[in-house]
Amino acid sequence: MTDTPPDPAAAARAAFEATARNYARLAEMSDEIADVAAFVVARLRRGGTLMLCGNGGSAADAQHIAAELVGRFQAERQPIRALALGQNVSTATAVTNDYAFDQVFARELTAFARPEDVLIGITTSATSANVLRALEAARALGAGTVGLTGAHAGDLPALCDRLIQAPARETARIQELHIGIGHALCQIVEAELGRAR
Repeated sequence: MTDTPPDPAAAARAAFEATARNYARLAEMSDEIADVAAFVVARLRRGGTLMLCGNGGSAADAQHIAAELVGRFQAERQPIRALALGQNVSTATAVTNDYAFDQVFARELTAFARPEDVLIGITTSATSANVLRALEAARALGAGTVGLTGAHAGDLPALCDRLIQAPARETARIQELHIGIGHALCQIVEAELGRAR
């Protein structure tokens, strides 16, 4: 008896159907996401900067969200202050070499952040030590803190002024929801700040 080879089309369909169900659950969290956007907008209106950090795919999401705000998401407007931490390779490797990898975001944030700023720490597992240290550093400076994770929140509630838990447990599915949340935040922030600029 031989094993039946997997059906690639069926696997893709199952993934898409899981994502569709997750997005339906995410739609029920729209008020929560709008509240986080309002929290970010309030900081930006005071002259703050939105800082973001994460590892791997979450680092890419941090860059993606920052790029949408510095560039444009949907509307023609002035740039919005946003920065993904950890993107300067010289700084990241110096901090990692001279201190520890769990300080890679916190050290950079401590150099640049002010109380009017806000940090979004992205971690699908809720356990990324360098993201947790960055949130601790932001809180110590008086900056706003937002966590973006999955169904498991870990220690994030104690470190965050606001927390969004994407309704999924598998990393790939969480990441799909995170970029959807990021786009929703960009749309709201752009709409709110674009009118004032």
